[in-house]
Amino acid sequence: MTAEIELGSAVDLPFLKELVQICRAEDTNGAWEAKSDLDLLEPYILDKEKRRALPIVGDPDPDTLWRLELFFNAVALSIERVTGVMIQPILKLHHEGFGRMVLIGGRLIAVNKQLRDVHRFGFDNLAKLAQEGDKYVRDGIDLIRKFPDVANY
Repeated sequence: MTAEIELGSAVDLPFLKELVQICRAEDTNGAWEAKSDLDLLEPYILDKEKRRALPIVGDPDPDTLWRLELFFNAVALSIERVTGVMIQPILKLHHEGFGRMVLIGGRLIAVNKQLRDVHRFGFDNLAKLAQEGDKYVRDGIDLIRKFPDVANY
């Protein structure tokens, strides 16, 4: 996948489709029905200018934490769809934005991500967002396939 993804086709990428579905599922009041898929993904894009505008040190705001959780929920559901193993995301985060996200299937830690500077959570573009999500999904699927007895315990 190249960094030059056309916007219209970007939301057709499997991980981004999953992320959009999760965002729409969270909209219980229908406030986002008129929003396009690209509008829902826009908060995940944090280019260099936006990143520079953020302070170097800061506490993550609730919207950023929510986007982080939705991102890893999309990873978890993507892994579940392929493997059939129920995945549970667990986030442990210090108020300053340092911590860990783990995705657990059975007794197996399928994804283990050390988090830093969560207040700056975002991606340069849609291609990077899709690539990062796909990487976690592939890693989780590979671990479950390597250790199926642990994942299905």
